[in-house]
Amino acid sequence: MTKIAIIGFGEAGRIYAEDLASQGAQVTVWDNKFLSAEADQLKAMAGQWRVRAAHSLAQALEGATLVFSLVTAANALQVAQQAAALLRQGQTLLDFNSVAPDTKRAAAQAVAQGEGSYLDVAVMAPVPPKRLGTPLLIGGGQALIIAAQLTALGCQAHAASEEIGTVSAIKMCRSVMIKGLEALTTECLAAAQRYGVEEAVLNSLHTSFPSLGWNDALPDYLISRVAEHGVRRAEEMQEVVKTLQDVGLEAPLSRAIRQVQAELPAQLKSHQLQYQDLVPFSWRTVLAKLSPKC
Repeated sequence: MTKIAIIGFGEAGRIYAEDLASQGAQVTVWDNKFLSAEADQLKAMAGQWRVRAAHSLAQALEGATLVFSLVTAANALQVAQQAAALLRQGQTLLDFNSVAPDTKRAAAQAVAQGEGSYLDVAVMAPVPPKRLGTPLLIGGGQALIIAAQLTALGCQAHAASEEIGTVSAIKMCRSVMIKGLEALTTECLAAAQRYGVEEAVLNSLHTSFPSLGWNDALPDYLISRVAEHGVRRAEEMQEVVKTLQDVGLEAPLSRAIRQVQAELPAQLKSHQLQYQDLVPFSWRTVLAKLSPKC
């Protein structure tokens, strides 16, 4: 039986915990929120999936062969540094977090000071709805071996490089486009709605790009991603900015994307609106609530 520790029990951590346990893995989870008022609720959720909730990071790592780090971009390096001193021979930290290649290299260096091993993992699509079927690129010296183990557990894992940082470079460059399209759509349609020309704008976009779904569900999907995950996406875009600046690019668009990703959740919060109360999501309804006319 494969023993897996998952650090981070947010959306992605919960999905991997539930699905890997259903595949027969022995899964233990740890999250700093287990020390907060949310602890009972989170531990009860883990129990429903036959997932063990640890009392500490050290306890979570005991006996695990694979350790998934699924935290926020801002906490990724710190978690790797904390785990480094606890990992033992035969344990591999898989860093799933969306951070700059140099951040991954710094994490790998920290782990190399101890007994464990480190792999760079790039998550190449939203974890829901494909869940374990979400494509993963693996980088590092053990990429082939670990990719095979993950595939046996139902993951779509592919060894893409023997170097730490390469798959994260792919992920970060992709994020300029994906998070940028979300931000552009949010800003475009917010302005169009306030001018009362949203239907004309959408019709024009559909005419120019008829296969994308501008006349259907695409705008709702793109803007919903910002509304639900903009805070986390803004953190990721800060790492994207770092990625670009590390190779001599000033990244003005990426900095602007980070700002738009952060602004929509902040506006929702200022209007005392929570994403779960906005489902099923309608960009028209949500952006109208945020308009100065309301």
